[in-house]
Amino acid sequence: MTALRLIATKPHFRRFSASAAGLAMLLLGGFTQAAHADFRLCNNTGSRVGVSIGYKDNEGWTTEGWWNVASRSCETLLRGSLVARYYYIYAVDYDRGGEWSGKAYMCSREKEFTIRGTDNSLARGYDRTGFFEVDTGEQRSWTVQLTDAAEQVPDRPLPPRTPLGTSRPPTTLSPPPAGGAKP
Repeated sequence: MTALRLIATKPHFRRFSASAAGLAMLLLGGFTQAAHADFRLCNNTGSRVGVSIGYKDNEGWTTEGWWNVASRSCETLLRGSLVARYYYIYAVDYDRGGEWSGKAYMCSREKEFTIRGTDNSLARGYDRTGFFEVDTGEQRSWTVQLTDAAEQVPDRPLPPRTPLGTSRPPTTLSPPPAGGAKP
């Protein structure tokens, strides 16, 4: 099975909005992953990062958080084969400020959470947070690479669990359209 990596870049010391700042996400190529399929996130910055994820499964929309991802490390956010094409990420830089965000509004909160549904976040006592969209192309596994624009993208991004396979030429993806949430 083949999975792709997505790089999301955050400007140094600025709030980041995927659509407003014109987020350029690079599709770096494929890698083969034997028998293990997950949704992973790698933090290629020099800061600690907090991450939340939104997705739709058979029971509807869910948002979950927080994963604390150390500098230059990876974390598995969802285990097993992916059940949807689109996933949504919101992340904050704990050490230098700033965020990776977008226009797909979902419910979240400051403390650990699992929230069902995306409607009426504020009325239900949650925050209304803008997540950026990740299109997995219906792959069975996926890795998102968070980077800081002030830092060079490493020559070699953090490795997946298995060796890299056939690579594809880099492709630039457009940010999600205004109101680009699929929920």
